[in-house]
Amino acid sequence: MDVVIAGGHGKIALHLERLLSDRGDPVRGLVRNPGHREDLAAQGAEAVVVDLEQAPDEAVAGAIDGADAVVFAAGAGPGSGKERKWTMDYGGAAKLLRAARRAGVPRYVIVSSMGADRPPAGEEDTFAVYLQAKAKADEELQASDREWTVVRPGGLTDDPPAGDVTLGEKVPRGRIPRADVAAVLAGCLDRPGTVGKTFEVVSGDTPIDEALDTL
Repeated sequence: MDVVIAGGHGKIALHLERLLSDRGDPVRGLVRNPGHREDLAAQGAEAVVVDLEQAPDEAVAGAIDGADAVVFAAGAGPGSGKERKWTMDYGGAAKLLRAARRAGVPRYVIVSSMGADRPPAGEEDTFAVYLQAKAKADEELQASDREWTVVRPGGLTDDPPAGDVTLGEKVPRGRIPRADVAAVLAGCLDRPGTVGKTFEVVSGDTPIDEALDTL
């Protein structure tokens, strides 16, 4: 499967690129900074330089042309303001969706967040705005004609992967290593049974493959 990852230099994306490359899948990562090419190459991925916030839809479509699937793992990141939550966490995801339609890419997996199902109201708190942006991105994808999956991890850590999770439509709040989120994403790409599913995931006691098979 030929996969393109938006946010290709992010921590989850770098783990996912290595997993996909190791199993023989061609993988591209969309990056803004040309200096990130070597980091992606070290994971077995090709870097495609395109600014997801600024580039026109047709340029993004060109960057993902020929792919079987896209993964939205981009984000404004910690410390960014409320405006960038909308331009990247929502706007970037929506632009990738339009590009996927234009380029004929059928599969779209998005990294969302626990709490996006019921985002807090108001515009004063940056995290509330982040969840609002995630929620709007999820809703547009869920209403689309793509073969979508929405993955909502709990609090992200840089701990080593455990390989075991708790996964379901609603699960108790918790944390999860980014490396395990990447493994969940890779597993979703393998499984038609995850198409049209929205689920939360945190660390737990069930092997990732087994947990995904329950969907």
